[in-house]
Amino acid sequence: MFDLKPISRDAIPDALEKAVRYRLLNEPAEAESICLDILRIDPDNQEALVTMLLALTDQLAFAGTASRAKAVVSMLKSDYDRAYYRGIVCERAAKALLDHGAPGAAFSSYDGLREAMEWYEKAEALRPPGNDDAVLRWNTCVRTLDRHPSLRPRPEESFEPVLGE
Repeated sequence: MFDLKPISRDAIPDALEKAVRYRLLNEPAEAESICLDILRIDPDNQEALVTMLLALTDQLAFAGTASRAKAVVSMLKSDYDRAYYRGIVCERAAKALLDHGAPGAAFSSYDGLREAMEWYEKAEALRPPGNDDAVLRWNTCVRTLDRHPSLRPRPEESFEPVLGE
């Protein structure tokens, strides 16, 4: 119905600042929109991809957002960034489930946090010197699990067939 208007390449640095500011103002959809405008002009802009990824994780209560965030993760160039931000997606999805409190959410949240921790371990092995972000996120997951004893692995179901006489 309407055509999108492109931004100029020179506007990208200011647009990135605005996107970060909108995230901080708890307006992630606006931040995502700005990042999409940037990526139309500069498809490999890693800062715009990360900001958009984080804006998507701010919206995890909406269906389909986690898969869109994972798709953005795959566009990141560095192995470290892909591992670290995949952990972020898993961690934030787990916390969104926990906040939602649906039946079985405690088990799914536990699984999500454990998956995030696995990604953070991979990121830790790939991290640049002096970068402990993955360690900090791992510790946050551990503390979340400690604070919520209801988060635990799904019990193994045993199946016993009923034998006819």
